[in-house]
Amino acid sequence: MFKAMTIAGSDTSGGAGMEADLKTFQELGVYGMTALTCIVAQNPNADWAHEIYPIETAVIEKQLVTILQGIGCDAMKTGMLGSADLVELIAATIDKYELKNIVIDPVMVCKGIDTIMVPEAAAAIKELLVKRALVMTPNLLEAAYLADMPAITNVDEMKQAAAVIHEKGCKNVIMKAGDRLPGNDAVELVYDGKTFTEKRHPKVPNSYNHGAGCTFSAAVTACLAKGMAITEALETAENFIYAALRGSFRMNQWSGALKHCAWRE
Repeated sequence: MFKAMTIAGSDTSGGAGMEADLKTFQELGVYGMTALTCIVAQNPNADWAHEIYPIETAVIEKQLVTILQGIGCDAMKTGMLGSADLVELIAATIDKYELKNIVIDPVMVCKGIDTIMVPEAAAAIKELLVKRALVMTPNLLEAAYLADMPAITNVDEMKQAAAVIHEKGCKNVIMKAGDRLPGNDAVELVYDGKTFTEKRHPKVPNSYNHGAGCTFSAAVTACLAKGMAITEALETAENFIYAALRGSFRMNQWSGALKHCAWRE
């Protein structure tokens, strides 16, 4: 059985975070394990405001020991990392266990918010995790931060940012523009240090994309755990997320969710 680990927060609504990661791993035939970094509870009495409850770093370390000393994994990914201390722990863990197939989803912002949530953690990700990543999957705001750019507003700037992130040590940069670029197509840029590959997919109208970033990076992680090459892993992840978006559904007046089983169905 192929095994993958996610180091991520829990989204109580079930749409993002470790819930999305584990659902994705399962759908792609990979045994999933999680080291929980925080619990996010959405408040229905305050317009679905996100309330974040961090888990102590010492407790996260014990979870990592359970997974890596007790079981082992073929690939891993990160999600919400709430402190510089936690990022330092993850970097040390990668080195200690000589982990491979490292996918870093640099979750620095919440959907609808264009500011870095925890600047100290973001700085640590830039310093410690970029150079350890086989794959990074930043959105445009995160990519601009990692590349020390004020903003990314077009494809040329996406390429510029990807090149800088690669120079910092990441082997493969997969950047998704999402709704941050205008037009009817969703733009995706892949850079492996040699070639820029620009992909365009029709945006799925009336879809709910809560957790789409988590799900996409989890799909890449699952495919790498199964031994796929980057190109094959990326193609599978693209098909998986596109199906999930087409099958997405409304949960309540504030949010909707992806249909993680849509690809299999």
